[in-house]
Amino acid sequence: MAIETPEQHEALIQALMDTVQWPQGGADRRRIDTHISSVVLAGDLAYKIKKPLDLGFLDFVSLQAREQACREELRLNRRLAPELYLEVLPITGSVEAPRLDGGGQVIDWAVVMRRFDPDAILSNLAAQLTPPLMERLAQCVAGFHAGAAVSPDSASYGSPEIALAPMQDNFDQISALAGSPHSPLAGLRSWTQEQYARLTVTLRQRKTSGHVRECHGDLHLGNVALIDGEPVVFDAIEFNPGLRWIDTVNDVAFLTMDLHHGGRAALAYGFLDHYLQATGDYEGLAVLRFYEVYRAMVRAKIAAIRGQQELSVQERRMVEIELASYLALAERLTVMRRGALIITYGLSGSGKSFHSAALTGPLPALCVRSDVERKRLLGVDAREDATARGAYSPDLTRRTYARLAELARSVIEAGYIAVVDATFLHAAQRAKFSDLAADLQAPFLILDCDAPIEVLRQRILKRRNQPDNVSDADLLVLERQLTMREPLSDAEIHCAITVRPDSDPPIAALRQRLAR
Repeated sequence: MAIETPEQHEALIQALMDTVQWPQGGADRRRIDTHISSVVLAGDLAYKIKKPLDLGFLDFVSLQAREQACREELRLNRRLAPELYLEVLPITGSVEAPRLDGGGQVIDWAVVMRRFDPDAILSNLAAQLTPPLMERLAQCVAGFHAGAAVSPDSASYGSPEIALAPMQDNFDQISALAGSPHSPLAGLRSWTQEQYARLTVTLRQRKTSGHVRECHGDLHLGNVALIDGEPVVFDAIEFNPGLRWIDTVNDVAFLTMDLHHGGRAALAYGFLDHYLQATGDYEGLAVLRFYEVYRAMVRAKIAAIRGQQELSVQERRMVEIELASYLALAERLTVMRRGALIITYGLSGSGKSFHSAALTGPLPALCVRSDVERKRLLGVDAREDATARGAYSPDLTRRTYARLAELARSVIEAGYIAVVDATFLHAAQRAKFSDLAADLQAPFLILDCDAPIEVLRQRILKRRNQPDNVSDADLLVLERQLTMREPLSDAEIHCAITVRPDSDPPIAALRQRLAR
């Protein structure tokens, strides 16, 4: 007889944990539960079994619904973790003596996965979360989004109304489940509605421009594992297409929100910086906070749901703390930071990219790189040599600086510090960005990168052979730059900080200057 109730599900899991009742499984068994599934770790495999629940946003009560969800889970997660997701198997036999290797009446379904250490998920690895790991994760997510299916215009997915609906549901469910009014809820609901009204046109444009895709849908630290030293994303949402056919920034917002919640703002900025450099989707920053608040409320809702389950006094207190912490984070995310603009000034090889990259993390800064955006305009990979395609032609240089200004505006208006990594050898180029900062009422600083000519030549020759190099500047380009460089004016020197390639990034000095 098919599993129909939570009690039957619990009896099945207990049987699968017992080597007598289920002798076919491997040894070394362990159980992990989420609010919608139970996972039995046995030997080298993991068996994930859906709970027969109807939570409103999902309905796994019927055997057919659970089978369909298992097959969708396999399809979706093979996009990101094909080495983990193996197959879907029927569970036969009985609740008391289940089998996963024979015929007979199906009582439930299981997604079979390669077992990995459950303690290796990133939410458990605070000490091992590093900027290089976030960079690799950003590259992984950016590549995944680039290849994800795009929602057709005819589908309703990702439309402004559809994007707002789960946000409203979160507020309604939390209010109902928490039992008593939570003071932040009314303010957060009003902020969400105000932002929705302000962003409706932007949300619709994002849908039209192809940013609504079949994403992961549940991209937080608990769904990323460190396996063989690399981040592997798993457990995409399978039960509700509307929760995964979303704006790519909505997907990213869950991860950045999660990092902020864990007190890892520097890693959130680093992840976002590398993701945007890979995708070029700086315009998406306009909707990031809108979605980060939504993601914090998703977590708050989950805590509220857990609060309705049978818990010990200590567990209930922890759930209450968790709920309050996500509501507090959502409130903090609604507060708009003041943006700023920092441009670099210096010849090729003077350390502009090194010092620019070092600012992201210690500061809420995002880098916009001329070397990357120039090649994006040409439609070539950032690591491809584009010299022969006119990468340094006057026309492309003009277009590149115009694009850098557009992206810097997006970064600043979203409340971040825009760090524009370019040579800025002409006073007119610098003046346009100074005017941009003034127009946005944002602080403006210049990172004056200086080095002896011989050092510049050595650095250019060395980096030409580095696999991660995105600059096409060679010695000929350097010689041209030497003849065309226009020095900083007295007014520019007043807002400049001078650094050398071997000096430490001037974080403290920048903080002090920006605070003025």
